[in-house]
Amino acid sequence: QAQLVESGGGLVQAGESLRLSCAASSRTFGVNAIGWYRQAPGKQREFVAAISTGGRTNIADSVKGRFTISGDNAKNTVYLQMNSLKPEDTALYYCNAGPSFPTPPGKYWGQGTQVTVSS
Repeated sequence: QAQLVESGGGLVQAGESLRLSCAASSRTFGVNAIGWYRQAPGKQREFVAAISTGGRTNIADSVKGRFTISGDNAKNTVYLQMNSLKPEDTALYYCNAGPSFPTPPGKYWGQGTQVTVSS
């Protein structure tokens, strides 16, 4: 069973950058993709980005051009590089692992890491 641990969140000003990390405990049978989702207060959880085990990536239109996703197989870690952050990017960011790329999300979720962007 995959265990996912996110890190890298924090409080930044608009225009700044953050890099989130998602460390997986081990390779898990049936996991073909790692994705990032976010949930702002009062809103539904939304897809942000995903990377397949083969290296394909998919980025949501709302963050395309500002966010990139990458992976380090040796470290079982996926990164979400977030540049030119905006206040509307403020949310709890979750890592997810599952069989489908890029969506829907799988059954494995991390605990989330908070990203707050001040104007």
